[in-house]
Amino acid sequence: MQLRKDESAGTPPSDADDELRHLARKLASCQTIWTSVWHGSAAGPAVNAFLSLVQDEHRRNFDLWHEEDKARAPLAADSEIATVKRAIDTLNQQRNDLIEKLDEHLFQVLEKGQIKAIAHATWNSETPGSVIDRLSIVALKVYHMREQTERLDASKEHLKKCLERLKVLTAQHSDLTVALQNLFDDLFAGRKQMKIYRQFKMYNDPDSNPAIYGAKVV
Repeated sequence: MQLRKDESAGTPPSDADDELRHLARKLASCQTIWTSVWHGSAAGPAVNAFLSLVQDEHRRNFDLWHEEDKARAPLAADSEIATVKRAIDTLNQQRNDLIEKLDEHLFQVLEKGQIKAIAHATWNSETPGSVIDRLSIVALKVYHMREQTERLDASKEHLKKCLERLKVLTAQHSDLTVALQNLFDDLFAGRKQMKIYRQFKMYNDPDSNPAIYGAKVV
């Protein structure tokens, strides 16, 4: 994603308009496609650096979803659950890191394009990376809820319940896509300022988690 320098703060460069206008819809569509493809085979590489990060982040959520399923298997042995738990911790840390990388990428694009927020511009409590992460999770929910509506071994009551939930999830996915696009528009028009919020997950830091550093042999 490249932007041309623009002299007037608060106005997005004209050559960015086409790319930005449908960016949220494009990445949301990619998440949906990757979800479907990954359930059958590997997905091809994304078309640019930003979408590559979106794909990597979505893949972590995809893998987390299926690891979480394994953790709840009634017949899973304790050793299997322990292995899955460690995998979940690793994937979750990678996911959090990628959310920050998404925000860093957008921040750099704004800086390179010299797009500055107008005076007294507000900011979102959720960063674009966090919204993209939420959109990723909803895309997975839509896919798996649709799977439930197509089960041949399920009761009519289950199918009806899942159809109703699918309608809600589909609406949520659509609303969240619009909200993300609105955030992109505000950022690149300078109506909102971009901030990166660090998550500092202490439980995965061997120097910050007392259960880890407290167990070290002196």
